[in-house]
Amino acid sequence: MKNILVILMLYLTASTLCAQEDLLAEFDSVPADNIKSAAFKGLKIVNFESTKMVSKGELYFVTSHRFGSVKAGIEDFFGLDQAVTRLNFIYGISDGINIGISRSSFQKIYESSLKLRLVREKAGGFPFTIVSSNNILLNTALDDEILPGLSFENRLGYTAQLLISKKFNKNFSLELMPTFFHDNLVALDEQENSQYAIGFGGRHKLTKRFSINFDYGLHLNRASNSPFKNPLSVGIDIETGGHVFQLHFTNAQPMNTNGFLGQGTGDWGDGDVFFGFNLSRVFN
Repeated sequence: MKNILVILMLYLTASTLCAQEDLLAEFDSVPADNIKSAAFKGLKIVNFESTKMVSKGELYFVTSHRFGSVKAGIEDFFGLDQAVTRLNFIYGISDGINIGISRSSFQKIYESSLKLRLVREKAGGFPFTIVSSNNILLNTALDDEILPGLSFENRLGYTAQLLISKKFNKNFSLELMPTFFHDNLVALDEQENSQYAIGFGGRHKLTKRFSINFDYGLHLNRASNSPFKNPLSVGIDIETGGHVFQLHFTNAQPMNTNGFLGQGTGDWGDGDVFFGFNLSRVFN
């Protein structure tokens, strides 16, 4: 399974690079009538990236918060005293090529992103939308006084994902996310630096402005003694004047992929979950 995921992601990435000129022409062209509308309204399902893209020339500023665990109760005002914040800028070079840069207060992580749409779902044609999502992160919270010999390379992490979505009807969409992520320095000696996961997510539209969303990440090679958990997240999207406001609960407080897949600490069974939201502002 691991080798299949890696080979598939490398193959599609290589195909994209080899056909760069053709893809750029396709991304900048006007969509045909038989191309389906976006399967998701938000750039995120909850934690995982969706196949939605930022349009050419648009700049999204996304503010995300994950508060502390609600299990702490009134002492921490149900987690509001322990917030983690992520600020993210995403720009549409074309309708099918997005770049981004972000900063998270979790481990003081800086991250760059590249999102490429490879194929679009068409009515009566190709049945899926496929997007490649790739990230490089820098963990600036690591302390060389506590970790003697710490180098710049130890602070780096990487993510490569395929996002495969299908819009079954105007209300219901699903997405599959095979994921490879690598941390040059991991929290446990027993944990492999290269890690693999399969994500599942979906959206069901309830009314014109509301939908319920969920996503789940199944870690495939987590160390047997790891205290971390697979991330399960549920929430709602609220559409307001062309923008999407996302409210959700999740058992993973980190918001970058390496973090919520590799270092989620909450447990739904114990009520150890985190409330959060994503709020976006678009600049044309």
